[in-house]
Amino acid sequence: MSSSDFREANVEGVPGAAGGGHFAGLPHGSHVSADPILDLAEFQLLEDQLDNPRIARDFARDFVRLWEARHQTLRTAVEHGDVPAALDAILSLRTSSAMVGGVRLAGLAGRMEEHINNGDLVQARPLLHELAECGESTIQELKESYVLRNSTPEPDPTG
Repeated sequence: MSSSDFREANVEGVPGAAGGGHFAGLPHGSHVSADPILDLAEFQLLEDQLDNPRIARDFARDFVRLWEARHQTLRTAVEHGDVPAALDAILSLRTSSAMVGGVRLAGLAGRMEEHINNGDLVQARPLLHELAECGESTIQELKESYVLRNSTPEPDPTG
């Protein structure tokens, strides 16, 4: 698989993963809390695009492992008024959450991305708590789903 194939697997057909500044398919400024936390059809799309369920599950395991660091990077950037770093962090979070089927989290990230793109970190800041809660719910549902239910955690390289 070439890098362009992987990039295509990252964004083609994944809600919220394409550009445009808002969650795909929703009107500008829509609230997405009615979306399910986890849509396994989206994760199955990733499995199909990668043509390897193990790679997709490894990606989901990495998503869970990196969640805290991604959220902290975003929080720090927003709190310090660093628009480029906040945009980089929210794009990573939105794309990766959409890829694992975290449609509600991807939608929230899309809302936050709009504020960041407008340079309005004051409006983005209140979404940090909602993103944190939704991220934890997404992780819990991934762990309870077939995606990670029987997954053994990787050893901690620091301990």
